Amino acid sequence: MKKQFEVLKRPIVTEKATQLKANNRQIVVEIATWANKHDIRQAAKALFNVEVEGVRTSVVRGKMKRIGTTAGKNANWKKAILTLADGSDLDVFGVVAQVPVAEGQE
Repeated sequence: MKKQFEVLKRPIVTEKATQLKANNRQIVVEIATWANKHDIRQAAKALFNVEVEGVRTSVVRGKMKRIGTTAGKNANWKKAILTLADGSDLDVFGVVAQVPVAEGQE
């Protein structure tokens, strides 16, 4: 049985992902390799209480690595870009943006 908390693994926080969130209301997350778009949409709605308009997925191929004479490969992983509806917003780290108030200006 697929668990909703197993579908979404972790948020991807890069410069590009931050720009997508700020400009296009899109969140980038790493997901389970077996998850499909329907599973991802349901998991986001259940876990974060957000309305998802669209889901785009891609498989990121692992890079070849070499240490001395030994060659290896990083594992493949899957990511999803979730487009949120107009009324929905998701703060990845759970930190509310607050403007600092200088002392004496309350």
